[in-house]
Amino acid sequence: MQKAVILSSGGVDSTTCVAVAVEKLGAENVSTASIFYGQKHRKELECARKVAAHYGLRHYEFDLSEILKYSDCALLEGSTQAIEHKSYAEQTAERPDGKVSTYVPFRNGLMLSAAASLASSLYPDDDVDLYLGAHADDAAGNAYADCSEGFLHAMGEAISIGTYGRVHLVAPFSGVGKEAVVAEGLRLHVPYELTWSCYEGGDRPCGQCGTCRDRAAAFAANGVADPALEVK
Repeated sequence: MQKAVILSSGGVDSTTCVAVAVEKLGAENVSTASIFYGQKHRKELECARKVAAHYGLRHYEFDLSEILKYSDCALLEGSTQAIEHKSYAEQTAERPDGKVSTYVPFRNGLMLSAAASLASSLYPDDDVDLYLGAHADDAAGNAYADCSEGFLHAMGEAISIGTYGRVHLVAPFSGVGKEAVVAEGLRLHVPYELTWSCYEGGDRPCGQCGTCRDRAAAFAANGVADPALEVK
């Protein structure tokens, strides 16, 4: 029986992946996993729980913050850096390597490794699709190297080999931007009102950080208001 595990951040992209997997396989064959990696707030983890509850999914959480406690990434607790209120395009243009200040060192590699192990443990005799919500906007300008097509291909190969061909990395939006992600989510009636994207941990999204701007542009391009802003 085909199964799926989705790395769920509680944001737009991963929640859309949840909906894609549920439509394809049925909720009884889908699980979600969230990672605490030392981020400054836990709102995204709370939202991931709400999303899992909405779909009636088994949900798992892991703490990998010890591994990343030596990083000074702006997203992490104890960082000396402020979260930049600039678009990703503005940030990548200012840096020779394109890396934005909210890049967490090898975060996707770390989380995918943990999720692959979880998938093999939960479903040792099944084929499992392991979903990651990375999209082309994340990789543009080399903002997040661990969202690039090259990275995803290499990790997919490693995961497959390391799980005896049982676990398969699926990144359904790696070739499209966030506008297309939202379009697919609207078709699937994704509960975007339950999601959180902002890097700041306030009561409402700041509207100025890179992910807030990316999210706002995606909903605007689809001609709809962001449901999260209507209820929070």
